[in-house]
Amino acid sequence: MRRTITAVAAVLTLGGSAFAQTTLNGAGATFPYPIYSKWFDQYHALHPDIQINYQSLGSGAGIQQLLAGTVDFGASDMPMRDEQLKQAKVPILHFPTVVGAVVPACNVAGISQPLKFTPAVLAGIFLGSIARWNDPAIAQANPGVKLPAADIVVVHRSDGSGTTFVWTDYLSKVSPEWKTKVGSNTSVRWPVGLGGKGNEGVAALVKQTPNAIGYVELIYAIQTRLPYGLVQNRAGAFIKADLASVTQAAAAVADMPADFRVSITDAAGKDAYPICSFTYLLVPARWPDAIKGRIITDFLRWMVTDGQKSAEPLSYAPLPKAVVQKELEAIKQIGIGASR
Repeated sequence: MRRTITAVAAVLTLGGSAFAQTTLNGAGATFPYPIYSKWFDQYHALHPDIQINYQSLGSGAGIQQLLAGTVDFGASDMPMRDEQLKQAKVPILHFPTVVGAVVPACNVAGISQPLKFTPAVLAGIFLGSIARWNDPAIAQANPGVKLPAADIVVVHRSDGSGTTFVWTDYLSKVSPEWKTKVGSNTSVRWPVGLGGKGNEGVAALVKQTPNAIGYVELIYAIQTRLPYGLVQNRAGAFIKADLASVTQAAAAVADMPADFRVSITDAAGKDAYPICSFTYLLVPARWPDAIKGRIITDFLRWMVTDGQKSAEPLSYAPLPKAVVQKELEAIKQIGIGASR
């Protein structure tokens, strides 16, 4: 599903004078769409002369449009790879926005309680080697649960997706077979399953398909009332994705790199949910349009400070304070009025 945020967002001033309405355009990840929608509404209340358009198309499309120069900024759950950064006409900066979780959403006949999944079971299901819900490997992790003798219907993303990257990055860390046969990326060659477009599409397919399982960002499972499973973490505990366990995963980053490109899947920590990720705004380092440059730097500062207050109600974890401080310094790298 294609979604667009439009925020006709007190008036910013340049040199003490108000400027005419200015529009910024962005595109990319569906993973953070709920929080971006909220932020642009809030920014609208503060800056009615600013319009920010955001198309929720998937991380792959966001990166492509940014590299093509058809948007002012992109958004992705997967940090851009070195080869992608080399294609950019100007340097691209990564700004983490919030931390979210990807969960195994299920629609299993006759099962009301959350199922438990080991890393091996999740990899086996998406590889196709575990094909029925009453498979002994699933039963072993769920004693006392009457699992149906039904075929598992796997649902995955059909578009280039940062959510897919997070999911496959995790599976590549916990399953050598997955890493060898499939690997991690925004798009992969799926061994089995049906494709849905966007987190919305996957959630809808799982909800309408008996005995289905798919992966979606946590807020999409909550909003659509889809049951989702607990996942065994590195410490051996079965963890439910929630604010506390996602925050624990973010806190496990001991040393955030200067460019913020980091993976936090399979994080250490006995209470950390293992399938978490920062999601990023991808912002050119040089802005020849001084007005747009001032807008994007103002928005970024607001986003990593006051904007973080909106994360928890939408089941995202706010950024760790140390990351916020690093980002406030990184925003100073943006060149305003500089040639792109």
